[in-house]
Amino acid sequence: MCIALFSTAHPEYSLIIINNRDEFLHRPTSPPDWWPEPSSHVLGSRDLARSTHGTWMGVTKHGKVAVLTNYREDSTSAAIGVYSRGVIVNSWLIGSTDKREDTKEFVQGIVASPEAKQVGGFSLVCGHINEPLAIVSNRSTDMDQITWVATEKNQTRGLSNTSFDDRTWPKIIDGEQLMEAAIDEHVQKGDGEDEDALIDRLLQVLSTDSLPRLSEENNTIEEYIQHLHKTIFVPRIGTPNDRVQAAEKIAAAWVEDEAEADTPTNGPPDQSYTCGSYGTQKQTILLARPDGRVRYFERTLYDSDAKAVPIGQGDHSFEFSITE
Repeated sequence: MCIALFSTAHPEYSLIIINNRDEFLHRPTSPPDWWPEPSSHVLGSRDLARSTHGTWMGVTKHGKVAVLTNYREDSTSAAIGVYSRGVIVNSWLIGSTDKREDTKEFVQGIVASPEAKQVGGFSLVCGHINEPLAIVSNRSTDMDQITWVATEKNQTRGLSNTSFDDRTWPKIIDGEQLMEAAIDEHVQKGDGEDEDALIDRLLQVLSTDSLPRLSEENNTIEEYIQHLHKTIFVPRIGTPNDRVQAAEKIAAAWVEDEAEADTPTNGPPDQSYTCGSYGTQKQTILLARPDGRVRYFERTLYDSDAKAVPIGQGDHSFEFSITE
């Protein structure tokens, strides 16, 4: 149940994006960094569980930015899809380095693409820093269903694992209000708080835990799934020992879904990465100034063995200026 929040409300920043990646904690993920050639202009973490090594959030030296959130699906095969969602994000970030590449044209391609319909449900926010950003879903059937954000100052909007126009999720409403409050408090402090203090305030927003606590016997993702739309931050759900049992359940569900599917897939990914303990794995913050300076910060909360990383030891920070 990831969340992404976007704001143009800070007078010193043209765009602020904050994101929680909620995931099965054993799913292998790289730390954020500049990608290897021929994509060395792209900055972000990468999902290592699927061969495409896609990402859910990234930015480029030329000012392209993208964030993706999954849809909450009703079946296992629909949630995973034939192709990785990360391919969609990669296609925008890795594509043309020409700043003139049109966001609208790229989004039109997704709407018309049959391949985009064969990945798990998603909403993608993409565009150029200091320009309006498009929100497109692979449920979109025409350009009239595309929403644009960051179109003017003092906008703050959130997106999670549902359609952008669904305003019933408490985590989205809470996230927008808390982000606006964090920005306002930082502005009110003036010279008394620097950029690191703003990042700390935004991390507090991303760490807001409103999840109802069930009994220890019900500490599984299956029991909590109906409550995750209520909380911005997802504490660890499940125990280290539930991984094998959960993998068996996932495999059985996949077989059942495939038997009912119109177009069977080539099979599920490694089951050990789609089960077991679950929670907020990474927290990412992007700060962009009108002059093109970008700060990209990411905090890793769990390593690939699902062990908690002490706060601060999983932090990575990058600064660069957008090039033409």
